[in-house]
Amino acid sequence: MLKSLDDDQAVETISIPLAGKSSIADHMVIASGRSSRQVASMATKLADKIKQEFGKIARIEGLPVADWVLIDADDVIIHLFRPEVRSFYNLERMWAFGDEKDAKIGAA
Repeated sequence: MLKSLDDDQAVETISIPLAGKSSIADHMVIASGRSSRQVASMATKLADKIKQEFGKIARIEGLPVADWVLIDADDVIIHLFRPEVRSFYNLERMWAFGDEKDAKIGAA
């Protein structure tokens, strides 16, 4: 999935491990596209690849507007944003679960 986003020139792609932290999924991927059109294209291609490679039909929310598209592939949740929308919601910070604090302690 990350390769597909990279091939589609996604910006600032990150993967957040959720195993043991949340029951909604094992991983969350967050990435940005430069425009609504690019976000929609990335989401459509990614859903197609998930179906081809894993035989799963991913559920997609937000595709018509494509400011923020959510793809639910069961054990992986993918959020694709336009940059302004991503910075507004700041999901990376919301799902950090204190990892930043732990990283600071580990670096000391």
